[in-house]
Amino acid sequence: MSHPLPKLACLVCLCSPAFAQSPSTPPNPTPGFLAADVHASPKRLHADVQGGTVHGDRYYVRAATMVDLISLNYQVDPGSNYGGPPWLAIDRFDILAKVPPSTSDVAARQMVRALLADRFKLVAKSDTRPLPAFVLSAGKAPKVKQTATPAQPGDCKFQPPAKDAPASAGPNVHFSCHNMTMPAFAEFLHDVASPYLTRPVVDQTGLDGGWDFDIAWTYQIPKDADGVTIFSAVDKQLGLKLEQKTAPLPVVVIESVNETPTPNIADLDKLLPPVPAAQFDVAVIRPYNPEEKHFNIDVDPSGRVSIQHASLLTLIYQSYDIAPNNITNKPTWLDSDLYDIVGKAAVQASPSTIPGAAPVIDEDEVKEMIRSLLADRFKLAVHPDTTTRNTQVYALVAANPKMKKADPANHPSCDEGPGPGARDPRLDNPLLNRLVYCRNMTMPELAERLKNIAGGYVPDPVIDATGLDGAYDFTLSFTKKADLNKTIPAPPRADSSDGPTPADPPLTGLSVFDALQKQLGLKLEKRETNQVPVNVLVIDHVERKPTEN
Repeated sequence: MSHPLPKLACLVCLCSPAFAQSPSTPPNPTPGFLAADVHASPKRLHADVQGGTVHGDRYYVRAATMVDLISLNYQVDPGSNYGGPPWLAIDRFDILAKVPPSTSDVAARQMVRALLADRFKLVAKSDTRPLPAFVLSAGKAPKVKQTATPAQPGDCKFQPPAKDAPASAGPNVHFSCHNMTMPAFAEFLHDVASPYLTRPVVDQTGLDGGWDFDIAWTYQIPKDADGVTIFSAVDKQLGLKLEQKTAPLPVVVIESVNETPTPNIADLDKLLPPVPAAQFDVAVIRPYNPEEKHFNIDVDPSGRVSIQHASLLTLIYQSYDIAPNNITNKPTWLDSDLYDIVGKAAVQASPSTIPGAAPVIDEDEVKEMIRSLLADRFKLAVHPDTTTRNTQVYALVAANPKMKKADPANHPSCDEGPGPGARDPRLDNPLLNRLVYCRNMTMPELAERLKNIAGGYVPDPVIDATGLDGAYDFTLSFTKKADLNKTIPAPPRADSSDGPTPADPPLTGLSVFDALQKQLGLKLEKRETNQVPVNVLVIDHVERKPTEN
């Protein structure tokens, strides 16, 4: 789901974590959930972790690996978990728990740690290791101003552009910061500058107290000289330095953990009753606005859900978590008629919302509301089924492997951004705008993830046909399919001579197929498989026009 602003939040910070204690140490009393449902996550089209927050009288987190749960609730970077088996970064779990009244997110993290120790028998300890990081240091002449009113809480507020401001490739993210300490600013940078800062940011400025300043940069890595990177903004606007270095960082060392949690208690539904199905309190459906060219869903904290450029096929596969080609009995118009929808969530969509607090709506609730809307306004009726069919797949083949054998101490993962100590290739060619660093990745695991990594390049499943054993570390950099045919001018070259410099050829993109072969020595080949069972969603009935608003 997308939002009007870039997603400027992440789950990690550099606070000193509190850890589960080893069996030799008597455990401290820890508050626990009143009741908790823990189970393996259902299969989703996009298995991204959701939640990790208190939601009225409930805490929820969905599609979370054990690495996600440790990173979120022990407050370390996901790459700072060591030890344990590979499934820690693969198996996904949903947790829904009841919390005492007025439970804060900080208290909920303590409760999750207690739950992990109780239900998964997690035993972990804290440590510190030198790891790749971005270091914030003071330049020769810092331009930040000491706060005159330190009594006010420190924060950085987003400054929206003026309504009549022209579109520009220049700075489009602007924050005004007041009474910000440098450790808090380092954490803030890690949270909001994700295209650039894929690793923790450590404060080494030596500047004490709170500071006032403004900072503005180009959210996406700029494609021309009008843009401003976060590194340039920190340097030129604040007189500070932001550099990739090695720094001591807190880590979690996993000593033991069970893959299967202990069973839920009997009669859990009495202590944790299901909430009513999420639905729109009111929804307006209109023909789409032709100025909007792409499907988009925006959810704001007030409970307003805006959907643009949506066909019924898109709404069905998004809300039922099933691939479009696995929806059968489709009328021909299902993907051609487009709508804009604005809905207001019903109160029950947020269980036991705290009085006076804005309702919180998560992605699964939005999917549930869309399903209810389709059934009510378009009279959609469906049922799941299984069929067999000849299926096209992509085979991942070893041509001339160029990957590095992995360190088994690392957990399997694929993260956006460059590898440790590597230069970000997007700074040299912004058209290489899909950059993934994978570590401790077996070829079957890469094949499973490659469809999502590759985006629209690979519409069919990927199977491993490399014959390669073991796990590998590698970086894959390519151009998103929508940008593949674009070109941009090459950056100007520095030249000390007085004469003119020859123009470099424009920069071009690189497909995922070419990137796999050139960078990793792997190939993707189309193949047909014999009849295989496939889970499908069958449309029993749907009406072309919605009922009146």
